[in-house]
Amino acid sequence: MELNTQRPRRNRKSEAIRDLVQENWLSTNDFIFPMFLIEGKNKKVEVASMPGIYRWSSDLLLKEIEACLQLGLKSFCVFPSINDKLKDKTAKESLNTKGLYLSTLKLIKNKFPEVMLMTDVAMDPYSSDGHDGLVKNGEILNDETLDILCKMALAQAEAGADIIGPSDMMDGRVGRIRQALDKNKFTNVSIMSYTAKYASAFYGPFRDALDSAPKFGDKKTYQMNPANSTEALIEAELDTMEGADFLMVKPALSYLDIIKSLKENFTLPIAAYNVSGEYAMVKAAAAKGWIDGSKVRDEILLSIKRAGASVILTYFAKEFALTNKK
Repeated sequence: MELNTQRPRRNRKSEAIRDLVQENWLSTNDFIFPMFLIEGKNKKVEVASMPGIYRWSSDLLLKEIEACLQLGLKSFCVFPSINDKLKDKTAKESLNTKGLYLSTLKLIKNKFPEVMLMTDVAMDPYSSDGHDGLVKNGEILNDETLDILCKMALAQAEAGADIIGPSDMMDGRVGRIRQALDKNKFTNVSIMSYTAKYASAFYGPFRDALDSAPKFGDKKTYQMNPANSTEALIEAELDTMEGADFLMVKPALSYLDIIKSLKENFTLPIAAYNVSGEYAMVKAAAAKGWIDGSKVRDEILLSIKRAGASVILTYFAKEFALTNKK
């Protein structure tokens, strides 16, 4: 009988050796920090369901970005909270160059040209219906929505966006947006497609932050069924052919298998959105003393990276940077 000479514990016997053989590491370079924007001046309003996350007026948002840059964070995705009075059926406010969102994007890029600025392309922040697409007679129209999304993407590119993030899940939107950007000489503006965006129950705190919940029904006719995985490969293949530069999975924690599947089947960088509900669960349990919030945070982020994500959008970004500041 041959002796088994393999003893995996030898590679775990000290911190130095564990560090030598560690397969995945986290750094601030992995993260995009999602940030919420509100009207006004000198406003910093905590999101009740997301302790430690705030809605910022543009003046304070600039200061917060500066603080993040000093911590090593360089990439940000800004989401606007639009006054209900400015919302309509066609999301017209999304094209207002003097409005909250586009004017703030310009301010950010003018003051911090070195940052990577990602934007959100979808109708729901500006729609009186609260849906990601144009609504007519209770139906979310696909092709009619694409025209609006293209105009929105161009306005954001003109304002200084480095990466456009179509989060709407309309069929064909990546190709149409790519064509519109290229035609208008924005060939260097990237597209991070929300490729596999699931109709998830984890989005609740985000919708609280932006007051963007649907005014009727749900989003199941355009967001993906959580029961499906093969369908994500179809979406990813389409987005790749249409000109996406990144493929995103949202949410992340309950969809690690989807992240891994996309990583194994496509050569584009894979992004994952560690969403608001995932953040809120950790914060709530930590507040009760049931878990060590920092350790659970890092374990979750490592699991997302281990599954294959090169980019992680996470509300933990600044907190991680502060905890791991050298």
